[in-house]
Amino acid sequence: MHGMSVPPKWRSVGLWLLASLVFTSVTANLLTARTVWDGVYTEAQAARGATAFGQSCAGCHALAAEGKAPLVGDAFWKSFAQKSVGDLLEYVSANMPNGSPRSLSESTYRDIVALMLKSNGFPAGNTELRSETIANVQIVQKDGRTELPSNALARVVGCLARSGDDWVVTRATTPERAERAPGGDATKPLGNRTIPLKFVVTRLDPLAGSRVAVSGLLIGADGADGINVTTVSRVAEKCP
Repeated sequence: MHGMSVPPKWRSVGLWLLASLVFTSVTANLLTARTVWDGVYTEAQAARGATAFGQSCAGCHALAAEGKAPLVGDAFWKSFAQKSVGDLLEYVSANMPNGSPRSLSESTYRDIVALMLKSNGFPAGNTELRSETIANVQIVQKDGRTELPSNALARVVGCLARSGDDWVVTRATTPERAERAPGGDATKPLGNRTIPLKFVVTRLDPLAGSRVAVSGLLIGADGADGINVTTVSRVAEKCP
Protein backbone atom coordinates (compact mmCIF):
# COMPACT_ATOMS: atom_id res chain seq x y z
CA MET A 1 0.00 0.00 0.00
CA HIS A 2 2.96 2.33 0.62
CA GLY A 3 3.47 4.71 -2.28
CA MET A 4 0.07 3.94 -3.82
CA SER A 5 -1.17 6.92 -5.85
CA VAL A 6 -4.59 8.41 -5.13
CA PRO A 7 -6.98 8.46 -8.09
CA PRO A 8 -7.70 12.01 -9.34
CA LYS A 9 -11.40 11.76 -8.52
CA TRP A 10 -10.61 10.91 -4.87
CA ARG A 11 -8.11 13.78 -4.68
CA SER A 12 -10.90 16.06 -5.87
CA VAL A 13 -13.27 14.69 -3.23
CA GLY A 14 -10.62 15.23 -0.55
CA LEU A 15 -10.03 18.83 -1.61
CA TRP A 16 -13.78 19.46 -1.67
CA LEU A 17 -14.16 18.04 1.85
CA LEU A 18 -11.25 20.15 3.11
CA ALA A 19 -12.73 23.31 1.60
CA SER A 20 -16.12 22.48 3.11
CA LEU A 21 -14.59 22.04 6.56
CA VAL A 22 -12.75 25.36 6.32
CA PHE A 23 -15.90 27.14 5.12
CA THR A 24 -17.97 25.58 7.91
CA SER A 25 -15.40 26.63 10.53
CA VAL A 26 -15.23 30.23 9.29
CA THR A 27 -19.02 30.45 9.05
CA ALA A 28 -19.43 29.09 12.58
CA ASN A 29 -17.00 31.69 13.92
CA LEU A 30 -18.90 34.47 12.18
CA LEU A 31 -22.23 33.23 13.46
CA THR A 32 -20.98 32.93 17.03
CA ALA A 33 -19.29 36.34 17.13
CA ARG A 34 -21.13 38.34 19.78
CA THR A 35 -21.86 42.06 19.96
CA VAL A 36 -23.36 44.45 22.49
CA TRP A 37 -26.73 43.86 20.83
CA ASP A 38 -26.83 40.23 22.01
CA GLY A 39 -27.69 41.00 25.66
CA VAL A 40 -24.48 40.64 27.68
CA TYR A 41 -25.69 41.93 31.06
CA THR A 42 -28.85 41.64 33.18
CA GLU A 43 -31.32 44.27 34.37
CA ALA A 44 -30.51 43.37 37.99
CA GLN A 45 -26.82 43.93 37.33
CA ALA A 46 -27.47 47.34 35.76
CA ALA A 47 -29.61 48.26 38.79
CA ARG A 48 -26.70 47.46 41.10
CA GLY A 49 -24.51 49.50 38.81
CA ALA A 50 -26.78 52.52 39.24
CA THR A 51 -26.21 52.45 42.98
CA ALA A 52 -22.43 52.08 42.58
CA PHE A 53 -22.30 54.80 39.93
CA GLY A 54 -24.18 57.21 42.16
CA GLN A 55 -21.74 56.59 45.00
CA SER A 56 -18.45 56.58 43.08
CA CYS A 57 -18.81 58.09 39.60
CA ALA A 58 -21.68 60.60 39.42
CA GLY A 59 -19.56 63.44 40.79
CA CYS A 60 -17.36 63.38 37.67
CA HIS A 61 -19.50 61.81 34.92
CA ALA A 62 -22.96 62.17 33.44
CA LEU A 63 -24.97 59.16 32.29
CA ALA A 64 -26.32 61.27 29.46
CA ALA A 65 -25.21 62.56 26.08
CA GLU A 66 -24.51 66.00 27.57
CA GLY A 67 -23.13 67.33 30.82
CA LYS A 68 -19.86 66.81 32.64
CA ALA A 69 -17.72 64.08 31.03
CA PRO A 70 -20.71 62.29 29.43
CA LEU A 71 -20.64 58.51 29.04
CA VAL A 72 -23.56 58.18 26.63
CA GLY A 73 -24.11 58.81 22.92
CA ASP A 74 -21.39 60.41 20.80
CA ALA A 75 -18.93 60.48 23.69
CA PHE A 76 -19.34 56.73 24.19
CA TRP A 77 -18.91 55.91 20.51
CA LYS A 78 -15.92 58.24 20.20
CA SER A 79 -14.12 56.30 22.93
CA PHE A 80 -15.28 52.72 22.36
CA ALA A 81 -16.43 52.08 18.77
CA GLN A 82 -14.37 49.22 17.26
CA LYS A 83 -13.45 48.06 20.77
CA SER A 84 -14.83 45.25 22.91
CA VAL A 85 -16.80 45.20 26.15
CA GLY A 86 -13.65 43.72 27.66
CA ASP A 87 -11.80 46.91 26.66
CA LEU A 88 -14.59 48.98 28.19
CA LEU A 89 -14.37 47.07 31.48
CA GLU A 90 -10.60 47.48 31.57
CA TYR A 91 -10.90 51.21 30.89
CA VAL A 92 -13.47 51.74 33.64
CA SER A 93 -11.41 49.70 36.11
CA ALA A 94 -8.19 51.56 35.27
CA ASN A 95 -9.66 55.08 35.42
CA MET A 96 -12.56 55.16 37.86
CA PRO A 97 -13.16 56.57 40.38
CA ASN A 98 -11.17 59.67 39.45
CA GLY A 99 -8.02 59.72 41.56
CA SER A 100 -8.61 56.22 42.95
CA PRO A 101 -8.57 53.78 40.01
CA ARG A 102 -9.04 50.08 40.73
CA SER A 103 -10.25 50.90 44.23
CA LEU A 104 -13.63 49.19 43.75
CA SER A 105 -14.32 45.48 43.67
CA GLU A 106 -14.25 43.61 40.35
CA SER A 107 -17.96 42.87 40.64
CA THR A 108 -18.72 46.57 41.18
CA TYR A 109 -16.83 47.52 38.04
CA ARG A 110 -18.78 44.90 36.10
CA ASP A 111 -22.05 46.33 37.45
CA ILE A 112 -21.05 49.86 36.40
CA VAL A 113 -20.22 48.67 32.88
CA ALA A 114 -23.61 46.95 32.73
CA LEU A 115 -25.20 50.29 33.60
CA MET A 116 -23.19 52.06 30.89
CA LEU A 117 -24.38 49.54 28.31
CA LYS A 118 -27.99 49.97 29.42
CA SER A 119 -27.67 53.76 29.34
CA ASN A 120 -26.42 53.57 25.74
CA GLY A 121 -29.45 51.57 24.65
CA PHE A 122 -27.93 48.10 24.43
CA PRO A 123 -30.38 45.39 25.50
CA ALA A 124 -30.19 43.28 28.65
CA GLY A 125 -29.97 39.51 28.52
CA ASN A 126 -30.33 36.55 30.85
CA THR A 127 -26.68 36.22 31.91
CA GLU A 128 -24.68 38.66 33.98
CA LEU A 129 -21.70 40.40 32.45
CA ARG A 130 -18.50 38.66 33.54
CA SER A 131 -14.89 39.23 32.52
CA GLU A 132 -14.55 35.83 30.87
CA THR A 133 -17.74 36.19 28.81
CA ILE A 134 -17.31 39.69 27.38
CA ALA A 135 -13.62 39.87 26.43
CA ASN A 136 -14.40 39.70 22.71
CA VAL A 137 -17.95 41.09 22.61
CA GLN A 138 -17.74 43.82 19.99
CA ILE A 139 -19.06 47.36 20.34
CA VAL A 140 -20.68 48.04 16.96
CA GLN A 141 -23.69 49.87 15.58
CA LYS A 142 -26.94 47.90 15.53
CA ASP A 143 -26.62 47.32 11.78
CA GLY A 144 -23.10 45.98 12.24
CA ARG A 145 -21.28 49.12 11.08
CA THR A 146 -17.86 49.63 12.67
CA GLU A 147 -17.16 53.16 11.47
CA LEU A 148 -15.41 55.52 13.86
CA PRO A 149 -17.07 58.82 14.81
CA SER A 150 -15.68 62.30 14.24
CA ASN A 151 -12.78 63.26 16.52
CA ALA A 152 -11.77 59.66 17.19
CA LEU A 153 -8.00 59.11 17.11
CA ALA A 154 -7.51 56.90 14.08
CA ARG A 155 -4.93 55.53 11.68
CA VAL A 156 -5.01 54.85 7.94
CA VAL A 157 -2.52 53.48 5.44
CA GLY A 158 -2.34 54.56 1.81
CA CYS A 159 -0.42 56.44 -0.87
CA LEU A 160 0.72 60.00 -0.14
CA ALA A 161 0.00 62.40 -2.99
CA ARG A 162 -0.60 66.04 -3.79
CA SER A 163 -4.03 67.42 -4.64
CA GLY A 164 -3.49 71.03 -5.63
CA ASP A 165 -1.93 72.71 -2.60
CA ASP A 166 -3.07 69.99 -0.23
CA TRP A 167 -1.87 66.54 0.73
CA VAL A 168 -4.11 63.49 0.48
CA VAL A 169 -3.86 59.76 1.10
CA THR A 170 -5.17 57.83 -1.89
CA ARG A 171 -6.20 54.17 -1.82
CA ALA A 172 -6.68 54.65 1.92
CA THR A 173 -7.59 51.78 4.22
CA THR A 174 -10.67 52.00 6.43
CA PRO A 175 -9.82 54.10 9.53
CA GLU A 176 -8.89 52.00 12.55
CA ARG A 177 -8.27 53.06 16.11
CA ALA A 178 -4.68 54.26 16.30
CA GLU A 179 -3.97 52.28 19.46
CA ARG A 180 -5.37 49.06 17.99
CA ALA A 181 -4.12 49.16 14.41
CA PRO A 182 -2.36 45.85 13.57
CA GLY A 183 1.05 45.60 11.94
CA GLY A 184 1.84 44.67 8.36
CA ASP A 185 1.38 48.20 7.01
CA ALA A 186 3.82 47.58 4.17
CA THR A 187 1.79 44.73 2.69
CA LYS A 188 -1.81 45.13 3.86
CA PRO A 189 -4.48 45.47 1.14
CA LEU A 190 -5.32 49.08 0.41
CA GLY A 191 -8.75 50.59 -0.11
CA ASN A 192 -10.35 52.89 -2.67
CA ARG A 193 -10.87 56.11 -0.70
CA THR A 194 -9.02 59.40 -0.90
CA ILE A 195 -8.70 61.12 2.48
CA PRO A 196 -7.57 64.76 2.76
CA LEU A 197 -4.87 65.55 5.30
CA LYS A 198 -5.64 68.67 7.32
CA PHE A 199 -3.48 70.90 9.51
CA VAL A 200 -0.22 69.32 8.35
CA VAL A 201 2.69 71.04 10.12
CA THR A 202 5.59 68.89 8.90
CA ARG A 203 7.17 68.87 5.43
CA LEU A 204 5.88 65.86 3.52
CA ASP A 205 7.55 66.36 0.13
CA PRO A 206 10.22 63.68 0.81
CA LEU A 207 7.42 61.13 1.36
CA ALA A 208 5.44 61.88 -1.82
CA GLY A 209 4.57 58.69 -3.69
CA SER A 210 5.37 56.48 -0.70
CA ARG A 211 3.07 54.17 1.19
CA VAL A 212 2.47 55.91 4.50
CA ALA A 213 0.67 55.43 7.79
CA VAL A 214 -1.21 58.50 9.00
CA SER A 215 -2.55 59.04 12.51
CA GLY A 216 -4.81 61.83 13.67
CA LEU A 217 -8.30 62.91 14.65
CA LEU A 218 -11.05 62.08 12.17
CA ILE A 219 -12.96 65.00 10.69
CA GLY A 220 -16.46 63.68 10.10
CA ALA A 221 -17.58 60.09 10.66
CA ASP A 222 -14.93 57.65 9.42
CA GLY A 223 -12.88 60.63 8.21
CA ALA A 224 -15.43 61.71 5.60
CA ASP A 225 -13.91 65.22 5.63
CA GLY A 226 -10.32 64.25 6.30
CA ILE A 227 -7.88 63.70 9.15
CA ASN A 228 -6.44 66.31 11.49
CA VAL A 229 -2.89 64.96 11.27
CA THR A 230 -0.65 64.15 14.21
CA THR A 231 1.91 61.84 12.54
CA VAL A 232 2.82 60.67 9.04
CA SER A 233 5.38 57.89 8.60
CA ARG A 234 6.66 56.01 5.56
CA VAL A 235 6.02 52.26 5.67
CA ALA A 236 7.19 51.42 2.12
CA GLU A 237 9.18 53.31 -0.49
CA LYS A 238 6.64 52.82 -3.26
CA CYS A 239 2.88 52.68 -3.29
CA PRO A 240 0.97 50.48 -3.67
